[in-house]
Amino acid sequence: MRLVRCVPVQTTPPGELVLVLGRLGPYPVDMVASSHVLGASERPLRRVEYERLVQLGMFGRDERLELVAGHLVTNMTPQTSKHAGTVQRLTKLLMTAVLTAGDAEVRVQLPLALSDVSEPEPDLAVVPPGDYLDAHPDRALLVIEVADTSLEFDRGPKAELYADAGVPEYWLVNLRDRQIECSSQPVDGRYETQRTFRSGDSVAATTIPGLLIGVDDFVT
Repeated sequence: MRLVRCVPVQTTPPGELVLVLGRLGPYPVDMVASSHVLGASERPLRRVEYERLVQLGMFGRDERLELVAGHLVTNMTPQTSKHAGTVQRLTKLLMTAVLTAGDAEVRVQLPLALSDVSEPEPDLAVVPPGDYLDAHPDRALLVIEVADTSLEFDRGPKAELYADAGVPEYWLVNLRDRQIECSSQPVDGRYETQRTFRSGDSVAATTIPGLLIGVDDFVT
């Protein structure tokens, strides 16, 4: 995770929001936030402001950005073949299950408008059906992150974000340890239940009827 860049933003009422580099707790993530500039007080970047910056073309086409709890973060590390291949395998497996169920859609590395200050782009998300031409979906039935270099961030701030937004199930595909860490029952910004599945196990989603995936099908 690395710095995006500093961007001046005009706010309403008139005034200037200055974005500067900051850090998010002990996690290896650099972010852009408004603070410590000419005595300015810190406040989170709002999702509507972030989306406006995107519309204005303030970011490069190749930048993969996420708004997490008011902080703008980006992963500048190219995807490894294992990460990309795992996402591809999961996409095929989820598509098959969701098409059979017929009451949801699979989105791959696309935005979720989860709160006024958060718009992450998880590796995979199962969302209610819709065309989403005018707005990103604001809820998900299941979110999946595939993690190697981003493992600590996905376990920490990302898990808290999804729990706080009420996402009923969050799967973290841990490529380092070749296991799936499944969290469910979000309460007050944290998941009450965590289970770990390893080689030989199968993972079932409680929110998607018929979705049963073997760990060995996509973690090698």
